[in-house]
Amino acid sequence: MNTDPKNLKICFIGGGSRNWAWVFIKDLCFEKDIAGVIYLYDIDIDAAQANEELGNKLMKAHNGGWTFKTEASLEKALSGSDFIFISILPGDFKEMAVDVHGPEQYGIYQSVGDSTGPGGLNRALRTVPMYEEIAQSVEKWAPSAWVLNYTNPMSVCTRTLYRIFPGIKAFGCCHEVFSTQKLLAQAAVRAGIAAGINAASIKREEIITNVVGINHFTWIDQASWKHIDLFPIYGKFVEEFAETGYSSSNNEKKPSIHFTSGERVKMDLFRRYGLIAAAGDRHLAEFCPPQWYLKNPDTAAAWKFYLTPVSWRIEQREELKKKSKAYRDGTQTMIAEHSGEEGIRQIKALLGMGSLVTNVNLPNRGQMPGFPAEAVVETNAVFGRDSVQPVITRGLPNPLRNLTMQHVENQEGIIEAALQRDLEAAFKVFLNDPMVRTISREDARRLFNHMTEKTISAF
Repeated sequence: MNTDPKNLKICFIGGGSRNWAWVFIKDLCFEKDIAGVIYLYDIDIDAAQANEELGNKLMKAHNGGWTFKTEASLEKALSGSDFIFISILPGDFKEMAVDVHGPEQYGIYQSVGDSTGPGGLNRALRTVPMYEEIAQSVEKWAPSAWVLNYTNPMSVCTRTLYRIFPGIKAFGCCHEVFSTQKLLAQAAVRAGIAAGINAASIKREEIITNVVGINHFTWIDQASWKHIDLFPIYGKFVEEFAETGYSSSNNEKKPSIHFTSGERVKMDLFRRYGLIAAAGDRHLAEFCPPQWYLKNPDTAAAWKFYLTPVSWRIEQREELKKKSKAYRDGTQTMIAEHSGEEGIRQIKALLGMGSLVTNVNLPNRGQMPGFPAEAVVETNAVFGRDSVQPVITRGLPNPLRNLTMQHVENQEGIIEAALQRDLEAAFKVFLNDPMVRTISREDARRLFNHMTEKTISAF
């Protein structure tokens, strides 16, 4: 790996992204310790070129040390890279509409539909072949690069990279835990342990947590602020708000009702299992028996979270396209601001520029006792020079382990089916999903055939 922090090469697969790519570009505006060239690769060349212009314009305005270049050849974009970011949409929203809304014909409701449930499994069938190709390309052209994955289904994507290229240096990044750390800060302030301090002034990183689980079904079994154990404080917070829900300024700033939450699922799971559920309610609900929180849209609303229709995502995409055009023609200026994401801090730690402990998704090599070896799990890890070492945990208590294991087994099964291009094997996994088990085998077959016929072309 290149050790010159001022001469880095980064490849961004999905470089036309108007989400993670924009986050990364804005964060880089404030970074003066590292510099180099970022190669934007995307099947949508025009979107990548728009980000190239935007990135270079912002660098010039902020005296940044980065140059952005669009590259149509994956080989050229990858070759010699020190770091690789992956943020892609597997297919288009028309396929995601099938993932999310197809099952509704059979009374199956999903709040996100990208990680588990029939939608997550179907999305995985599309995604695995793409990640198989990416892993082969990394092995061929950038075998020593560090790979940061942001694409969902996170566990499946990261696991596929390692299945195809066992020597890859990859990890999955998810910010769901960050919001729970902020919630814990608010609980601490409400409890009066931070006299004269408001929650916004407590940095998220000051809330020290130990993370266990799998992506989007993630848990905290230890939490503290300074010398104070936050578990008793969170317990009282839960008893105060479990029935009514909790609304914070953080929630009010979110862009749509589809992403607001009263945190009731999170608090109910604490009551059930005694650990702090660390993902958003929309994700957590999908990993639980559907009759708990997702029996129907009214049930979800009673728990104070909402289903995200793909029509809203399409509207958002069109709005972002308009913004991109406005940035490009100069009628609007992108405002650079810190996102709170950790990609740059991770890069700097891997370069040996300090250390970092944060939650990431990695193959299980002992950090999650009781889970299959090499299955991708989410725990804390210690970042250092050219090293990411997972933190060994106590694992999950048996009731939670049993609830989680079925999803791990389904993830492993769907990867194997996708790699073999075997739809019958995939159907067997589909039948084992907790949401699908609520309907008959005949209806499950009809639903599976409908979803795969509409969205799967690689088999």
